[in-house]
Amino acid sequence: MARLKITLSYHGASFLGFQVQKNTSQTVAGALYAALEHLKISARITASGRTDTGVHATRQVLHIDVPSYWHNLGKLTQSLNHHLPPTIRIRRIEQVDESFHARFGAIRRRYRYILCEASSSPFDASTVTYIDTPLDTTRMHEALCLFEGTHDFAYFQKFGNDAGSTVRTISRTRLYRRGRFVIITIEGNAFLRSQIRMIVQTLLLYNSDKITLDAIRAQLAKEAMHSRRLAPPNGLYLTDVFYPSRTSLE
Repeated sequence: MARLKITLSYHGASFLGFQVQKNTSQTVAGALYAALEHLKISARITASGRTDTGVHATRQVLHIDVPSYWHNLGKLTQSLNHHLPPTIRIRRIEQVDESFHARFGAIRRRYRYILCEASSSPFDASTVTYIDTPLDTTRMHEALCLFEGTHDFAYFQKFGNDAGSTVRTISRTRLYRRGRFVIITIEGNAFLRSQIRMIVQTLLLYNSDKITLDAIRAQLAKEAMHSRRLAPPNGLYLTDVFYPSRTSLE
């Protein structure tokens, strides 16, 4: 058997999240399993993490174990893309050491959230979040910086999280304007369920004077719960997953 690292992109609006679900095949993993079945490959998919319904990815990473005769990885990439819907594309397949693990081997993950100050357009409504109030990027950045460092994010997760420890480290954040878009980047070792969306919604609440910096600090310290609201999923992208430098056997 050979272990393969697969990097892929997908448009999340077409799927009910990444993870396989019992009552529907309309998930990213479900579509991947169907494509593998066409090629008579029986393999368990292990991803770097799950994404919720409507959330996109530009560089999701997963690994599978396949028979060693699948050595022509270019042909495998082409064949899988042929059987996948156009809303999922395999970007790259590479053979890795059998110790590589897409989830537990990841050392950092980067997410991007895109906001737009404009009237909603039907052509990109599923890929950005439209905001009908002016966005003060200086003010929002002030709040975003509070989340950097190591914190217990127990009050910044969706109910039903099964991750065990809720301590996470956010190593880097960025918030900037590009034309009519405001882009938020958050990078950390790992994230809880809907953590990014709750953080973004908190920034929007602060932008609108509906929450204070002290309230955000109190929620981070688990002293009080001021908001459990989530920003919409359509503006969120998993953009990068980082691993220790030598994973490929190429």
